[in-house]
Amino acid sequence: MARMIHRRIDRRQFLATTSTAMLGGLTANVSLAAATAPRLRLIGQTHLPHRLQFQRTTVGGLSAIDFDAASGTYFLLSDDGGSISPPRFYTAHMALTADRLGDVDLTGVTFLKGLTAPDPEAIRWHAPSQSLLWTSEGNAVRFMPTALHQTRLDGSLQRTYPMPAMFDFGLALEGRINKTLEGLAITPGGETAWVAMEAALRQDGQEPSVAATGGPCRFTQIDIASGKAPRQIAYVPDAIARAPSPPGANADNGVVEVLMLDAHRMLVLERAYMAGLSDSLRNSLRLYVIDTRLATDTLDILALQPGNNTPAAKTPVADFSDFPELTRLDNTEGMCWGPVLPNGKRTLVFVSDDNFNPQQIMQFLAFEFLQ
Repeated sequence: MARMIHRRIDRRQFLATTSTAMLGGLTANVSLAAATAPRLRLIGQTHLPHRLQFQRTTVGGLSAIDFDAASGTYFLLSDDGGSISPPRFYTAHMALTADRLGDVDLTGVTFLKGLTAPDPEAIRWHAPSQSLLWTSEGNAVRFMPTALHQTRLDGSLQRTYPMPAMFDFGLALEGRINKTLEGLAITPGGETAWVAMEAALRQDGQEPSVAATGGPCRFTQIDIASGKAPRQIAYVPDAIARAPSPPGANADNGVVEVLMLDAHRMLVLERAYMAGLSDSLRNSLRLYVIDTRLATDTLDILALQPGNNTPAAKTPVADFSDFPELTRLDNTEGMCWGPVLPNGKRTLVFVSDDNFNPQQIMQFLAFEFLQ
């Protein structure tokens, strides 16, 4: 078993602001989530070694995480589409208590079968079918569409869900390469999935800049039984948190993961990157909650423009820069519910994608979710 380097940190409670960010000129109907804005308490952090070798694979590119409470198993998806090791997910156990995030033991690796050149990004355990749902951003050059897949525990492909035509790379001005289906959430009963775009479709607006928020990202609801998409909503990502150095260097911000808080409310994780800054400033992580009921259905709107839709209102949960113990944030892309604590509160677990880059880290963060 692979063992991780562990560093214990003190607990700190963070009370997030409860003001609601009203987007797109919306002035009425304060989000239902505002009355119950949650809080986070940092439990701990730890890392996996760079390019860890496990069962003849190189561990890295961990873009997603999910947890099966019944077995205590974590699923870690690598976004390596096969350039380093075959497309795969790992299973792991993690020592997590109210006071400590301890070791993570990798327990297995499973190769994703039945697809060529996928770009895996998000994964969720689907308890009713005892299978995994995961998204691929697709590959326009190789004509691999964005997709939601269902895979058995042995890695064999069970089903691919059709996506709305607006995500077809072959249509003019449609989806962006590597800015497509980045997030995935499943409702508590397992009937519905939500797939979330990282950035706006080209016809919907620009990506965020330091001076302006981005165009709306589309979050699409999928009925897991029928495979149909009954609804879609818009979500507006923040402006980039800080200017890169020098000005004009690489910088971006987008939605990297979504997670259902209950049947209708959703946690949304935004991650920004600003080149040229120090380790403590290079990445920004902000967590919000939205109510999916309080937004326009955008499924039949060809181009999202101000005035033709109401985006989901955002309530802040946490800005990770407000945790001084986190002296470094990296390319965090994965988020899941962890085990329930003895006090009845849930835990939130995050993982960062190191891009197989020695200058980046595979970081795990654990919080108590207070509400």
